[in-house]
Amino acid sequence: MEILGNATFENYVGLQDGITEMAFQMTAHVLTLGYAAMLAGLFYFILTIKSVAPKYRISSVLSVVVMTSAFLLLYKQAQNWENAFTFDADRGLYFLGAGNIADLFNNGYRYLNWLIDVPMLLFQILFVVSLTKSNFKSIRNQFWFSGSLMVITGYIGQYYEVTNISAFAIWGAISTVFFIHVLILMRRVISEGKDGIPENAQKTLGSIWTLFLISWFLYPGAYLMPHLFGLFNESGLYNESGIVGRQMTYTVADVTSKVIYGVLLTVLAQQLSKSEGYDQHAART
Repeated sequence: MEILGNATFENYVGLQDGITEMAFQMTAHVLTLGYAAMLAGLFYFILTIKSVAPKYRISSVLSVVVMTSAFLLLYKQAQNWENAFTFDADRGLYFLGAGNIADLFNNGYRYLNWLIDVPMLLFQILFVVSLTKSNFKSIRNQFWFSGSLMVITGYIGQYYEVTNISAFAIWGAISTVFFIHVLILMRRVISEGKDGIPENAQKTLGSIWTLFLISWFLYPGAYLMPHLFGLFNESGLYNESGIVGRQMTYTVADVTSKVIYGVLLTVLAQQLSKSEGYDQHAART
């Protein structure tokens, strides 16, 4: 196993045991679904930007930034998956580059995407809700600091998931500290944001918090996927079910935490705009 060094476990499965046609295609399809959803979200946020009052539109602009970066980097990762493995017709399995380890599959593309998107996603809500107690700049800077370090430390840790489990766990634990801080900040923002707004907007904020919790907790689950649920085969190597499970989990988390989250923020902005007397139909004429 040392031949690949700090490569992620997908490559070790492809090098040692191979990946079945079903597992390979399922992973390829779910990666395609990921970047296609981002492209669909991009069109949605562009087309609905005038449905909210001007003061809320920066949130839609940030959604456009998130969708663009996610589409480009997830598309690159889907290509990376296709290029990293070669089909062996004799054995009916996909193997890592037919022995060429120069082009490994790398989950790092997701981390690069998150490094751009996570601060943007956290900033978005600050341009829709009104903080009644906290300082805008302080929350924004804390979001940027903890969100970025959460991604960076997780990025480092994922390289040790096969070669050094202790380092993998330590970096994951450090990332979790920043993750918890982000959750605390988001809870504070949503709680303050409910003050003085219409009941329907309060319900939407509640839905945003629920979605945020569920979608963001999927990420540490995917990070730990190679070591969960006995994902090993008889020879002690990682099972291909961990590959499919991880990419499915990451994709569901990305779509819900970016596209659906952005849609709910747009709905919230529409509700607040309407309560403030903004007429989107008049604005379009």
